[in-house]
Amino acid sequence: MHKIVSSVVLTALASSLALAYPAHAASPKAPQSAQAATVKEAPLRAHLAFLASDAVEGRGTGQRGGELTVTYLETQSAAIGLQPANKGSFRQPVKIAGVRSLPEKSTIGLFAGGQPLPAQFGADWVWGPGDAKADHLLDAEMVFVGYGINAPEEGWDDFKGQDFKGKVLVMMVNDPKPTAAEPKRFNGEGLTYYGRWTYKLEEAARQGAAGVLLIHTDASASYGWSVVQNSWANAERFQLAEGKLGTGLQGWMTDATARKLFAASGQDLDKLRAAAEDKGFKPVVLNARVKGEARAEVRTLNEFNVAGIVPGTDPKLKDELVVYSAHWDHMGKQGTEGDTIFNGAVDNASGTAALLAMAQEAVRNPAKRSQMFLWVAAEEQGLLGSAAYAAAPLWPIEKTVANLNLDSLNFVGLVKDVSTPGSERSDLGAMAAATAQKMGMSIAPSRPDLGGGYFRSDHFSFAKAGVPAFSVGAGSSWVKDVEASNAKRKAYGARYHQANDEYDPTWDLSGMVQQAQFTLNLGRMVADSPKAPQWKAGDPFGKGRTAAK
Repeated sequence: MHKIVSSVVLTALASSLALAYPAHAASPKAPQSAQAATVKEAPLRAHLAFLASDAVEGRGTGQRGGELTVTYLETQSAAIGLQPANKGSFRQPVKIAGVRSLPEKSTIGLFAGGQPLPAQFGADWVWGPGDAKADHLLDAEMVFVGYGINAPEEGWDDFKGQDFKGKVLVMMVNDPKPTAAEPKRFNGEGLTYYGRWTYKLEEAARQGAAGVLLIHTDASASYGWSVVQNSWANAERFQLAEGKLGTGLQGWMTDATARKLFAASGQDLDKLRAAAEDKGFKPVVLNARVKGEARAEVRTLNEFNVAGIVPGTDPKLKDELVVYSAHWDHMGKQGTEGDTIFNGAVDNASGTAALLAMAQEAVRNPAKRSQMFLWVAAEEQGLLGSAAYAAAPLWPIEKTVANLNLDSLNFVGLVKDVSTPGSERSDLGAMAAATAQKMGMSIAPSRPDLGGGYFRSDHFSFAKAGVPAFSVGAGSSWVKDVEASNAKRKAYGARYHQANDEYDPTWDLSGMVQQAQFTLNLGRMVADSPKAPQWKAGDPFGKGRTAAK
């Protein structure tokens, strides 16, 4: 049930904004040119100021501010003239589990060579449930599976058809290194999704394993052990509570702990690592087990995605859909002293506000295909809202032709270019270039994706489902005040995920409007194109689209 106070307050605010920026009926009419749908700064700024204000308390998952934000978005969607996407409702429920490991109430441990291996939770290894269940009793054999990758397009299979039911898999993070003979394998210097730790956990579940432990090194993970500690040992973690869940046990161990474990099992970790660089590698059963009870505190949260539709005008193409997305959540309220509200003005009140301003124009100028404006929950907790949408889409996924995502928009000023990383994977790349050219802009030069950035934003949930998708970036070729603009953008790094990511009413939002306009123009080009964009031949995410057909 909605909070009565928040509903009244936000309905009043919605009414005032609706009067300032009148909505238009969503009834289909002859489509106009994309440029006719002109994103306005005034509504964008008004939405941004409110969404980044203390009134919504940082839009935290499972917090009062999150509910206020959802109420605001659905109220604004109705005022703009969007049609509810979920059987008369703008809300799509997302059931989330919050889990916190309880090592002091658990007996779980590592055993090698028949003897217990001393390992302290937090300092040496971390673990937790991946299936949203509080208790697990294990006595499981451990198997080293190299990188833990099954990539048919690379001719790579670390599992070799073996049965891993009831086993705990031990994996390396990252992906196989390029060689002189195969300099482009697994994207060469760039990271593929097979290298992401999230993929490893998913693959362990697909293999039917009881658990998975990742071996951490600073180089392979690209961050220190303290990052793992903070996420797994010192904080509540969030995961979806429904659908495809993970293994009963998930976790990491330090490199030092792994070396002790392998040595006590009669194995040389370095030799096995070297062997795992070859596609002929076969799993190695370790003389080691995970034994004991793992207990965790689990709570269930009910969050919501918010989705509204602009119906298409073409009798046939209106059954197909273009999705614009942005995550509405941020870090919420944390701590008890000082500034406890993490406002998240740039990340991602900017994208949330931009979608509202774009939707207002899309309603006025419907396209041939239908368009959805989707605000997803719990991105900061691991893309949970977008993953839940992809698992139970409100529009058939095989009829969803593209997803354009916005996250952390340009608050600095006008640019001459736009960043479109990942668009080159599909026909969206050429369409983005054409859109930029029409706007007098260029596409920013691409760089190797060393950190796997393509896999860390909400568009990726659509890509995994086979929908051509990417996030529209801000660009960095400033129109004016280049030195000052670079300094302003660089300074944001110190505010990222901090309490001082706050809205400044003196911000020049011309660049933010420009980024939103580009996204809307590109979406309109896709929505009006006779042919839907396709993945480039051989791209692994094209498999999802093929499967959907």
